[in-house]
Amino acid sequence: MKTFITAIVGLALMVLATPARAYVVEITTSIGLASVADKDQLRDAVESAIVDVLTNAIAFSPTVVTIQNARVVADRIYILLLIADADGEKTLEVISAERSAPSDPEGARAPSE
Repeated sequence: MKTFITAIVGLALMVLATPARAYVVEITTSIGLASVADKDQLRDAVESAIVDVLTNAIAFSPTVVTIQNARVVADRIYILLLIADADGEKTLEVISAERSAPSDPEGARAPSE
């Protein structure tokens, strides 16, 4: 009987619990090189493109905005942004910590096995 009551309480807690919402977005934007003549104009154009993404494409309040990559293709610069809210930032930290943690070679098998 105790097991049955424990199972019902556990099930009720699982049903009532709400999952945490973490927002993490990777988005690409671009700017034209024709409007860029020097470093100051490039900085202004990049900042303007990022502000445009944050105001028009993102529907949450970000706490982290990072430039992941930038490439020049023809006459445009394509900028890959990583944007996250507070919960998404914590999720990224956990993922990063798991990637950098040393692996245990004893339990690992070679890819060919």
